[in-house]
Amino acid sequence: MVYGPSTMDNKQKTLIVIAGPTAVGKTDTAIQLARHYDTVIVSADSRQFYREMSIGTAKPNAEELAAAKHYFIDSHSITEDFTVGDYEKQALALLDELFKTHDKVILAGGSGLYIRAICEGFDEFPDADPAIRERLNQEFAEKGIQFLQEKLKDADPEYYQQVDLNNPQRIMRALQVFESTGKPFSSFRKATVNKRPFNIVKFCIDLPREVLYDRINRRVDIMVEEGLIEEVRALLPYRQLNALNTVGYSELFDYFDGKTDLDTAISLIKQNTRNFAKRQLTWFRKDKEMHWVSPGNLNEITNIIEHQVNT
Repeated sequence: MVYGPSTMDNKQKTLIVIAGPTAVGKTDTAIQLARHYDTVIVSADSRQFYREMSIGTAKPNAEELAAAKHYFIDSHSITEDFTVGDYEKQALALLDELFKTHDKVILAGGSGLYIRAICEGFDEFPDADPAIRERLNQEFAEKGIQFLQEKLKDADPEYYQQVDLNNPQRIMRALQVFESTGKPFSSFRKATVNKRPFNIVKFCIDLPREVLYDRINRRVDIMVEEGLIEEVRALLPYRQLNALNTVGYSELFDYFDGKTDLDTAISLIKQNTRNFAKRQLTWFRKDKEMHWVSPGNLNEITNIIEHQVNT
């Protein structure tokens, strides 16, 4: 993304990243910050983009959306092909506009790959052979995700350790690149960090594990009370779409298929969400620029921002 010379002043413009695992309190913290700085929030949650997925993605509610302007919430349809590369281009173009009227903008979400895309960028990935993509989709449908996981472990052990192993889209993308080029997907992710024309201050919201897990379990119960089962039922005709291969939806598709009962499906959503949160924390711990804070600790966060920006 190329910025005009007058668009931004490195010393004046700051992107505040509010990252963390699911259910930790990112939305509330981001809204407090947005109100403090009189600014806006750009979502970095790879499922909250989609209009058709609301309850199961824990989108900000109407009151929260009214408290601070949000971007990339309900911005796309599950029927659209929207990649992390597309997000990088669109979000950087948006930031270019937002920084014309705001000195600080907040990037909030739990999708580490999408946060990294904005803060660092990626190498250009080669196009994959459509025939390979079709075959991998067929293998996934017939043999399941564990088969693809094993293929990836053999083809690219480095990326296997980093990827969300419950996300078939990511696994198949890596296998497509490997089978199209003969080179591991991880070898295309070695780019030097792209210098952005704005300051970046990163925070990861953290809680004791038992508190986080309790919040996750309670959130799933609330989702069910608010109509998660009906939401997933309405999406059954679209279940083959990549956007719906995610925790909270896959387990209920199995319930509708008669593979499990409802109590088991809900229990699996809780378990798989806890496992997902654990992987999110592992990802964020690798980022040495992260400041670790408790949810809603506005004074600590603003002090760190002012210190980092002004030194």
